[in-house]
Amino acid sequence: MHVHFLDPHRAGDSVIHRLDSRVKLALTLMFIVTVSLTPFGAWAAYILLLAIVLSVELLSELGIGYVVKRSVLATPFLLAALPLIFTVPGEVLVTAPFLSWNLTITAPGVERFLSIAVKSWISVQMAIVLAATTSFPELLWALRALHVPKLLVAVLGLMWRYIFVLADEALRLMRARSARSGASPQLGGKTGGSIAWRARVTGGMTGNLFVRGFDRGDRIYAAMRARGYDGEARAFAAPPLQIGHWMMLGGGLLVCLLILFIANLVAR
Repeated sequence: MHVHFLDPHRAGDSVIHRLDSRVKLALTLMFIVTVSLTPFGAWAAYILLLAIVLSVELLSELGIGYVVKRSVLATPFLLAALPLIFTVPGEVLVTAPFLSWNLTITAPGVERFLSIAVKSWISVQMAIVLAATTSFPELLWALRALHVPKLLVAVLGLMWRYIFVLADEALRLMRARSARSGASPQLGGKTGGSIAWRARVTGGMTGNLFVRGFDRGDRIYAAMRARGYDGEARAFAAPPLQIGHWMMLGGGLLVCLLILFIANLVAR
């Protein structure tokens, strides 16, 4: 079976792979909400949450290294929380001049920034496990089974599929450019013009990609309408959850509530 390089799903036969997608989605959402509600500086609770994530990664047979390497992709988003180091009032740790300002780093600011970093890292790892062990059609089916509005599910499904359409069109453009480009006979020699020329070529390729993607998207939508598409992908009715599934959901909810209770005790 061909696997697209953008698809995070990895086939397997682990316990997590075989688990009902509705249960996986519900437990993942409960876990992420629990992480977000955990107070700042509750390090004992963070250790418990990290232990749960690592256990799930081992059960999924994906490997801790696989998930951790991909969770690093969320690091740039921490830049949005970086100003907290300087803006949260409290005990001053360091004061340094920067241009015409004096930047003051406070202990509560550092604690809040590190807490956000750890919580984001833990949440991203659990989301990666969900995406890697559940195919996207199963996720859409689970969303509809959990009574998420069908319009939102349809938008998510089309957005996901059109990402692959744009990626394929971009690869075609790059292959066409490589087929029409010359190579320098000298080892390590550069081809092409100046930076302005390269920027102009890149801009032209971007515009061409937009036009081609829009045209192909229109053809795909016409084909979908011709086959009876009315805004919702048809699927078989969801079978009822088994008693074991309900016990797993109840146990997950109890664990999340217990962690929140411990986190609030530690944070006081």
